[in-house]
Amino acid sequence: MAPTVFFSMMPAKGIKSMILPQVSLYTYTTAFNISNGNASYSRHLHESVLLGTGVIASSTFLGMIPYLVQLKFSLDNIWIRRALPVFFLAHISGMNVFTSRSLEPIRGIQVMDKEGNVIGHSKRAGRKAVNETAISRTVLFGTSAFIPEVFTYFFKRTQFFLQNPQSVWTMKLSCTFLVMGLVLPVSFSMFPQIGRIQRSKLEEEIQSLTEETELFYNRGV
Repeated sequence: MAPTVFFSMMPAKGIKSMILPQVSLYTYTTAFNISNGNASYSRHLHESVLLGTGVIASSTFLGMIPYLVQLKFSLDNIWIRRALPVFFLAHISGMNVFTSRSLEPIRGIQVMDKEGNVIGHSKRAGRKAVNETAISRTVLFGTSAFIPEVFTYFFKRTQFFLQNPQSVWTMKLSCTFLVMGLVLPVSFSMFPQIGRIQRSKLEEEIQSLTEETELFYNRGV
């Protein structure tokens, strides 16, 4: 994911230069989210394809907004100019999880007792699983985009950069790899893979099927 994040944060020089990085980033993240979500509900291949296509298109459009603003208006403040893409990337990454896995809160995912026996399908558990994953993805992409921008800002003021101006992109790419490599396990471990939910927070029809006070579900990745 690091190269796609790096290229998506490159300054825009025109429409063509901003479309491909955004399409590449959100095609990868959408495919990843759909294929690594909870698969315990019924779905068809054509549903996943149509859903994925729509999510990629909408995410790409939203991801281009900060760069379109920069092309249209002159943003003198460098922090606003560089923080805007980071803000959009973090929030769109979370939104991408919500939309690409939107069938889970609609159709429900399996909830199990502590022995692993399936009790039923819960829409509330599906919503909780998607919410947790969206938060972790927002942290991952937001941090991976923000820290390299900060390092780049200060790196451009060093003597080394003044003597080697072409080194900024190598430094920024290396920083993106490093930060994402460090934040990725943190992001994935923010919430347990097997989530817990109180029976009282589930649908009444599921509550009536078991006496367990706590049930479990697979959050997905």
